[in-house]
Amino acid sequence: MNYYETLPEGYEEYYVIDAENKKTGVILNIIAIAIWLGFIVAALLIKRIDFGEIDFGLTYIFYLLGFFAVYFAYLILHELTHGLFYKIFTRRKLRFGFNLFVAFCGVPDIYVKKVPMIITTLAPFVIFTVIGLPLLFIIPDVKLFIVAAAVVGGHLGGCIGDLYVAFLLIFKFKGLDLLMNDTGPKQTFYLKK
Repeated sequence: MNYYETLPEGYEEYYVIDAENKKTGVILNIIAIAIWLGFIVAALLIKRIDFGEIDFGLTYIFYLLGFFAVYFAYLILHELTHGLFYKIFTRRKLRFGFNLFVAFCGVPDIYVKKVPMIITTLAPFVIFTVIGLPLLFIIPDVKLFIVAAAVVGGHLGGCIGDLYVAFLLIFKFKGLDLLMNDTGPKQTFYLKK
């Protein structure tokens, strides 16, 4: 069994990450934006794009709209990927949503063991990085490359919360007998006494 219906005896609340908390949400989003912009700059430098040769004109609006459409679709796919792995491990009802700071997927009514949480948390990062980065090397059109770099950069930045949770589970809480309750925007870790 990968989860418990109720918190087993002997576990107590140990650590909480709450993206609905204004301070936490702002910090995660500042880091995400910094990663996003840093990735775009790095991608443009690696590709050696000469912006003087690009005629944006009216097509710029279509590329910008294309970015927003693709990124919104990516956000949905990202959360559905979490959901897929939660379903594989728990077969429980999922909770999806968006708030001011994050898009989320959670299983709020159960307490999930560490290994399934690590896999579920990292799944979108691994899958979409493996898909996104190689695509950048095969896109010949400069404008499409810029859009793709912005989407991949948004993906990498947007995974900051997932990477933080995975870091905690793998490194900071290494060797600890933990369970996690994930409501979506809030993850509560429970440590066995």
